[in-house]
Amino acid sequence: MEHLQGHWLLARIGKRVLRPGGKKLTGRMLAKTELEGKDVVEFAPGLGRTTQLILERKPKSYRGVDRDPQVVDIITKLTAENAPSIPTSCALHDAADTGLESESADAVIGEAMLTMQTERGKRAIIAEAYRLLRAGGTYSIHELGLQPDDLPEPVKDEVRKALARSIKVNARPLTEKEWRELLESEGFEVLWSGKEPMALLDMRRNLADEGLGGVLRILRNMLGNKDIRARVMNMKSTFHKYSKELNGIAFVVRKPAK
Repeated sequence: MEHLQGHWLLARIGKRVLRPGGKKLTGRMLAKTELEGKDVVEFAPGLGRTTQLILERKPKSYRGVDRDPQVVDIITKLTAENAPSIPTSCALHDAADTGLESESADAVIGEAMLTMQTERGKRAIIAEAYRLLRAGGTYSIHELGLQPDDLPEPVKDEVRKALARSIKVNARPLTEKEWRELLESEGFEVLWSGKEPMALLDMRRNLADEGLGGVLRILRNMLGNKDIRARVMNMKSTFHKYSKELNGIAFVVRKPAK
């Protein structure tokens, strides 16, 4: 339990929305992403909460890509049950090498995954999204951010090290300026960006994201296991300590038209 990555630990106790900016920021991002009648690819769909929102917008097709067999099974079942009339699939591949055809998608969506990558890893995934998109297609991301743009480098390092100790993942969040420059350097045009507080474990955010029943389920599972409780409280303490430096940030960017 002490070595389990933070997002999977939270999923184990029943948390369903695992995005830094919560359901609200995901909703804002999808509102800026044209999905109806489009061929959509989702990187690392996780438990499928965003997948459900995508399917509700009636895409022409949906393809998920994840390197976790458990996630592939979850998404395969979810899409079959929720969108029987839409061509859907979920492949066991890495987001940096999906095995999908070039220029076969109108929209690519990925959340809470680039943050966990090195700069080289981030660039590989962004480049794969670019390869998959047709001209004029969009890439939408929802990640962990740092603020403000002029945050000193020693503070950035302190925050990243604290996150790594707490969530057991080498998280490398960027400032809004750094995210923007990274996306633009890989050929994308920024159409929209938005931010929300990083309040993943705050009660108000959880009531909004999970509902009262979901919050009660999480509390019951957490209080019943002292090791889980200790890990969650450690994460909550870290997020609170750096609440001024952390945020949830989202972008919708476009592959230029030819």
